[in-house]
Amino acid sequence: MRLRIAQEAARLMSEEGIQDFYAAKRKAAQHLGAPDTRNMPRNDEIESALLAHQRLFGGPQQGTHLRSLREAALQAMRFLAPFRPRLVGSVLSGTAGRHADINLHLFADTAEEVSLFLLEHSIPFKPAQKRLRMGRDTWQDFPAYEFMAGEQPVELVVFALEGRREAPRSPVDGRPMQRARIEELEALLADPP
Repeated sequence: MRLRIAQEAARLMSEEGIQDFYAAKRKAAQHLGAPDTRNMPRNDEIESALLAHQRLFGGPQQGTHLRSLREAALQAMRFLAPFRPRLVGSVLSGTAGRHADINLHLFADTAEEVSLFLLEHSIPFKPAQKRLRMGRDTWQDFPAYEFMAGEQPVELVVFALEGRREAPRSPVDGRPMQRARIEELEALLADPP
């Protein structure tokens, strides 16, 4: 049952764009007729099932889509270079589906610096808040901005300058979130698929 829930949650995340692991697990359990099960898969099991689902059903289009997302992320990072951007999330890990957005972490003295930068460059954006887990039981709200880069949604989360030293916890495994600098993303794009 645990494996079936992981596979169904992966399908839901891939095909319906569910981004929250917990919501995908609950919905998968309901679809499989086991809404009260306590034998839920871990998030990393779902991520593995998601990669397998994408390899099986995504075909070459999945690789092409992921590459285009990474290229768009690189353009956004170069544009936002004054804020030392880091790519995070599914575009970095390779699990980005057709509903994925580009997630960037920026670093500034104040969040207003980022909003002024976007305004100066006539980029329409929506302010938001992003709640991230910073420690085992510690959560923190961060200022965020959402905008469209062509057809692609981009989410910027703004950290204080010293925030580069401590990454938030990954929703997949609870470890510090993997973050990629511009150079690391360039190297990733230079590797053959």
